[in-house]
Amino acid sequence: MFSEACRKRLAQFDTRALRTMAKTHVLLLALAAVLAKTVYAEVYFEEKFDDTWADRWVVSDWKADEGLRGEFVLSAGKWFGDAVEDLGIQTSGDARFYAASADFGKTISNAGKTLVVQFSVKHEQKLDCGGGYIKLLASKTDQKTFGGDTPYAVMFGPDICGSATKRTHLILTDKKGNNLLTKKTIPCKTDTLTHIYTLVVNADNTYSVLIDNAEKETGLLEEHFDFLLPKTVTDPAARKPLDWDDRREVPDVTDVKPEGHDDVPEAVTDPDARKPEGWHDDDDGEWEAPLVKNPLFKGPWVQKQIDNPNFAGTWTAPEIPNPAYVPSADLYLFHDLRYVGFELWQVTAGSIFDNVLVTDDAQYAFAAADAFLENSKLAETKMFELATAKQKTENEAEAKRLQEEAETNAAAENTFGDYEHSAEDEPGKDEL
Repeated sequence: MFSEACRKRLAQFDTRALRTMAKTHVLLLALAAVLAKTVYAEVYFEEKFDDTWADRWVVSDWKADEGLRGEFVLSAGKWFGDAVEDLGIQTSGDARFYAASADFGKTISNAGKTLVVQFSVKHEQKLDCGGGYIKLLASKTDQKTFGGDTPYAVMFGPDICGSATKRTHLILTDKKGNNLLTKKTIPCKTDTLTHIYTLVVNADNTYSVLIDNAEKETGLLEEHFDFLLPKTVTDPAARKPLDWDDRREVPDVTDVKPEGHDDVPEAVTDPDARKPEGWHDDDDGEWEAPLVKNPLFKGPWVQKQIDNPNFAGTWTAPEIPNPAYVPSADLYLFHDLRYVGFELWQVTAGSIFDNVLVTDDAQYAFAAADAFLENSKLAETKMFELATAKQKTENEAEAKRLQEEAETNAAAENTFGDYEHSAEDEPGKDEL
């Protein structure tokens, strides 16, 4: 038989054990959920370019017959985090068209799942006018003819041209093949460093755009794109009420036209005018003094206006439910995705594309972006700052050299001029 004290200790032990088992069970369930998500998450395509990239990407013949096709070259650029890890494909010729695409290996659908498109671009040439966007293409796409007229499902990325266009393009194609541009103006990066662009399209018909893992836009597809007809329309039967007063101002009834206002002539005879000497009425006709502007004339009388105390505002017809509106739960859905590609026009070449990712796992994409930003991007930024500082020093030294050279030349010219002048003034020089 156990003592009372022993029984209490056993009871306490059993309670602690049960609590520990319960916590362990919860942790195991959480771990199982994470593992399940990891198992079911899928990376459809991932590319970090190396010297075998041409085995996976097909360069299009688009614009080749016109001599306007540009060539992608493998490069890490002038500043980078790692010369090998940060290799990408770079546009290499000015005023050229570029098109290259890669196969997922199978046709995919994002039915019931998130779709994430992510890539990096570095405009180290300080892009003046051109695109930097990526496209998702259908299975029927001919990679060898892929170009500007090729249908696409998604177009996403920076677009820059002068000071007027500096935005992140986002175009989604609806089920009828219409390309729908977002109604939001999403900014883009315009410096010469690498930036990660991420598009997340969710199965609940929402989306987000991130640059360097910072959210720049998010919302409902239905609200930010013209996928559907509007939910409401103006009531065609509505009429403005007869007593609706939409006059902002009305005449001031207390303002009365002064007596005799209209009797004041606009012009009067010039009181300073005199008949010219030699004027003969018999020969020249009766002389009349010219007219001048009457300083007392105030123009047509206009009654003062005051704010209308009964102003009801500008009338607009009320909105009513649109009978043609049909909601859809599948705005996000793309049934046929097979290729990813870049199709570009650039005035000044030099953009480098890398870190291409298409997946259904947003967390995987965010982690990949973080890894780049925390490693390669930091090192790239330091290299860029050193290069910029070195270039500044060289530019200042060259400017100083040119200034000193100009001052030396000017001093020499002045000295030579003084010598010539003194030689001309020297006595007897002509006789010699």
